[in-house]
Amino acid sequence: MFEAAELGRSIEQAEYDARVPQLRTSLLAAQEQLKQAAPFSVVIVIAGVDGAGKGETVNTLHEWMDARYMQTHAFGAPSEEERERPAMWRFWRALPPKGRIGIFFGSWYTDPIIDRTYGKTSDAEFQVDLRHIQDFERMLAEDGTLVLKYWFHLSKQAQKRRLKKLSNDPELSWRVGPQDWEHFERYDDFKATSERALRETSTGVAPWQVIEGANARYRELTCAEHLLTHLQRHLQDAEAQNNAKAEIKAKAAKAPERTSKASSKRQKAPAASKDQPTVLDGIDLGATLDEARYEEQLVHWQGKLNRLSRKAAEVGATMLAVFEGADAAGKGGAIRRLTRALDARYYQVVPIAAPSEEERAHHYLWRFWRHLPRAGHLLLFDRSWYGRVLVERVEGFAAEAEWRRAYNEITEFEELLDEHGIGLVKFWLHIDRDEQARRFAERKKTPYKEFKITEEDLRNRAKWPLYEAAVHEMVERTSTTSAPWHLIPANDKHYARIAVIENTCAELERCIDAVKAARKKKRRRRD
Repeated sequence: MFEAAELGRSIEQAEYDARVPQLRTSLLAAQEQLKQAAPFSVVIVIAGVDGAGKGETVNTLHEWMDARYMQTHAFGAPSEEERERPAMWRFWRALPPKGRIGIFFGSWYTDPIIDRTYGKTSDAEFQVDLRHIQDFERMLAEDGTLVLKYWFHLSKQAQKRRLKKLSNDPELSWRVGPQDWEHFERYDDFKATSERALRETSTGVAPWQVIEGANARYRELTCAEHLLTHLQRHLQDAEAQNNAKAEIKAKAAKAPERTSKASSKRQKAPAASKDQPTVLDGIDLGATLDEARYEEQLVHWQGKLNRLSRKAAEVGATMLAVFEGADAAGKGGAIRRLTRALDARYYQVVPIAAPSEEERAHHYLWRFWRHLPRAGHLLLFDRSWYGRVLVERVEGFAAEAEWRRAYNEITEFEELLDEHGIGLVKFWLHIDRDEQARRFAERKKTPYKEFKITEEDLRNRAKWPLYEAAVHEMVERTSTTSAPWHLIPANDKHYARIAVIENTCAELERCIDAVKAARKKKRRRRD
């Protein structure tokens, strides 16, 4: 795969000087177009052989383009804070918003390649790393992100000459350290591992571009021209898609009656399938717990949760709890009873509302990735990433293609949490329509609860069958062995609250045991 990048190609100074001015002008124009109107971001991965000119090329791109609207992230060894989260956490947080360019100098490829080359991971583990990378890049590309990946290559002889030249230059010797020479000693192993990584992750949506790094002029022009070509192409594709959408809207506006009837039919379709059973039909909404039993159980389970949470903080066990359910199903009340048993220093409740402007400029999972807690902490989501396949689906905030692919994106996200040892417990609190109407009426009568009723809540009642269908598919598609859904009957608040705390305790206990087992296994390996 790297043979073509060892041919010794070069560009003379005169040709370089002649091509650069127009190239810089075109790059700035494309960047301005991206900044002003493009509904996508650009992610540039810079990787390759030590001494192949990666840093110099990044500096050149910053010089030739508007550095105010592009940011380079250089990732070294993960910090203690980063090691407490899944490996992709630090990269998700650094993703650029729409209209901007992000350069990743040291990326999600670095650690998997180094660890496999040095034998720190097995072949099977390396394969899993590559699969997660493919999933991540596909997710970005399907969201519209332009993903460009550049591998700067040098032959073994060229790398040795380059490292020696830098080492012997008093002004540049700081750029070559012991690790560079150590990597050079393993050149053949690195080459084999890297070649496999590139071959398996060079996909149609995120292909690799291998660039010969021996000649600086050739390297810079090749990289910049490739960037320009693909940026211009992506801009043209985005413009064509926008024009097509505008044309569809214009046609719809010319035929309002027909559109209205079609829309009405679409809304009635789920209602027509009301007789179709859903997972919600199997929930025993008659489950109750009397006041005396409730108080007794609440003391017991809150006490157990408190003990487990202190143990979790001690051993570094981490857990997320997701609360979903119909309006007025009692999510807030369940969360309050749960958090009363917790130390405020070790938990956080994140209420999820409509995304902010900043959040809309990123992939919808971005705002959830950045909230992931440190080891030993609990994080409670009052509504979550499942909004993509619930409210965004039903209300039309997400296109059908977007919410349909979200099932796979969500299960991949939750799989990464599980692999890192982060527990996840997911609750759907279910009530029937009569109980919801009763609670709405009660809220209207109670001054300190009246704020909970919104026009949106009332509108959602009219779409009950649509939400039932969405919940059914959500549970079927995303209830996995490691992250199953807990469907909680919530017509009786007492019963629901105890069920939530009890299941939270079970998951937290499992997390603690998993952390202990992992540490024990690690000690046996050392011994």
